[in-house]
Amino acid sequence: MAIINENEMRQDAVLSVAKQMVIASRTAPKARGLNTIGVSVLTGSDIQALASKMLEIGEDEDNHIFIRDAGNVKNSAQAVVLVGTKIQSIGLKTCGLCGFKDCAVKDKHPDVPCAFNTGDLGIAIGSAVSVAMDCRIDNRIMYTIGLAAKKMGLLGKDYKIIYGIPMSASSKNPFFDRKK
Repeated sequence: MAIINENEMRQDAVLSVAKQMVIASRTAPKARGLNTIGVSVLTGSDIQALASKMLEIGEDEDNHIFIRDAGNVKNSAQAVVLVGTKIQSIGLKTCGLCGFKDCAVKDKHPDVPCAFNTGDLGIAIGSAVSVAMDCRIDNRIMYTIGLAAKKMGLLGKDYKIIYGIPMSASSKNPFFDRKK
């Protein structure tokens, strides 16, 4: 009979759940069935590089939230799931949810997100974190991770809005009850 170390099991479990979160994000409902969502998982040295970028942003912008989150990610994240969206209209003749009359007018403003892009992103993120919750994996949705990931090009240049979900299997969720 072999003895399996708890730390190995926890890391394996976190990575397994991260993969399930990717699938949940991918299969989440999307407007008109169009795929504007991108998802990746970071582990090991990629997490450390991400945390370094977050720290750099925090120091450059004098923003303590990035510095705090960088420490949480560096010291506690066993995996990080990135979920992002492209900015792409979905071709509706009548809508206006983005503030423009229709998709044809919106397309003249390529940096303005389509309301459906951000809605689909929210649904994909919600699907992902529900998997983590069901598996009792500690997590939190962080825009600070997403901005650093975007600056690093981790999902590719087409993904303009990104969030990150750090994951941990520990005695207490390290991503909540943090010092300001």
